[in-house]
Amino acid sequence: MKLNILLKRVSLISLSLIAVGCAQDTTKSSTPNHSKEADHAKHLSGDKIEETSSSVILPTFLKTQPEDVRNVYQAVSKNRKLLEKMPCYCGCGETVNHKNNYDCFIEENTTDGSVKWTSHGTTCSTCLEIAVKSILKQRDGESIKDIRSEIDSSYKDGYSKPTPTPL
Repeated sequence: MKLNILLKRVSLISLSLIAVGCAQDTTKSSTPNHSKEADHAKHLSGDKIEETSSSVILPTFLKTQPEDVRNVYQAVSKNRKLLEKMPCYCGCGETVNHKNNYDCFIEENTTDGSVKWTSHGTTCSTCLEIAVKSILKQRDGESIKDIRSEIDSSYKDGYSKPTPTPL
């Protein structure tokens, strides 16, 4: 219950960040500036990868992040099956070969239980928003298929090409 309230709060914060960070630049185009997050070109070499012994232990690069971002990372680690079915529309499929929204936060779950986290999600409001929306919709009882349909519909215009995420 506490996590659900927190995720709703993060959702509002994410929406605020998107409104500020991805606002339309009327001097350049009539298309919203969602198609490429500002720093995605840097992701090829700029994302930090950190391994922890389990998903319960968050990476140290989150220590400098707001509590809400840390909570999203923790929620993502508990919702792998869902987020591996959700595409990301920030451009990371093309820039860093992500296959789904889960990859924006966790690069790898190893067989010994350790987790390789990526800092990608800390710099991308689109990644954060898709994760939060998906988790909340599942908590509200929506099916993965319906959530996927809503995500695809919401992000099909004005965003980058989606990650190649099979349903």
